[in-house]
Amino acid sequence: MTVIGLLHRLAVRTPLKFTPTTATVSPPLSPTVHTTFGPSATMSAASTAASPLDAVFKQKKALRSQVKRELRSMDPTLRSQEDDAIQRIVLEAPWFKSCRRLCAYISCGALREVDTAKVLSAILRNTGEDDRSQVRKKLYVPRVEDKNSFMRMLNISGMDDLIANSMDILEPAPCDSEGNEREDALFTFMTKYVFIITGLAFDKSGRRLGRGGGYYDTFLTKYQELAKDRQWKKPLFVALSYSRQILEDGVIPITPNDVPVDALVLSSGVIPISPAAREVCNP
Repeated sequence: MTVIGLLHRLAVRTPLKFTPTTATVSPPLSPTVHTTFGPSATMSAASTAASPLDAVFKQKKALRSQVKRELRSMDPTLRSQEDDAIQRIVLEAPWFKSCRRLCAYISCGALREVDTAKVLSAILRNTGEDDRSQVRKKLYVPRVEDKNSFMRMLNISGMDDLIANSMDILEPAPCDSEGNEREDALFTFMTKYVFIITGLAFDKSGRRLGRGGGYYDTFLTKYQELAKDRQWKKPLFVALSYSRQILEDGVIPITPNDVPVDALVLSSGVIPISPAAREVCNP
């Protein structure tokens, strides 16, 4: 039995439950009383306060290791078949054809992400004149700026705009060939905006397990806050996933900072999750 299969069985038998915890606030100390906390008392208080999130982070770390092992064992032929099927579904989807701006990750083979090469190529070569079935799109791809979960989505017009970073992952250069700063998706709005998102694992309720850096959750949260403040329509968050990355509902632990996805695209089809996704996927 595979690790994911075992997780599925465990999820059915004893689904994980996350009970909200309530912090107890002690009354303020009297100014006339001088209290000294020893190291053990301080550490005990800190560990008690941090334990709920620490437990979630440990669960996420263990789950990441298990999913990575499962992806490493995935047959290359099956992976290639699912890559082709997933991209074909995306390219034929009405929400893809009608969107005007699209943020998408550049797949990395070493990370065993669902391939996006055909999707990106279709966007970059489409002028809006030779294919009347879809509107012309602007493409934005990720650029990691630091190790503090700061990521931007910058506009590119061709694959030549990309350079390899220190981890050998392709990213857009901050400026174009003429020295102009690239357009940032965070400060650009247009209706029919779609984000194609990567991740390590997902479930059919919209939970997403990332790689632990917090880059996507931070960026998507910022965009949601900006959209709400400026009364923009929320974009569609769509995740691409291999069949082995789909876990039973409740297995993926979450924190308040985790941003759910609106829809999943698997080789078997699209799974709409949010009301917005159901509306565009089942018009």
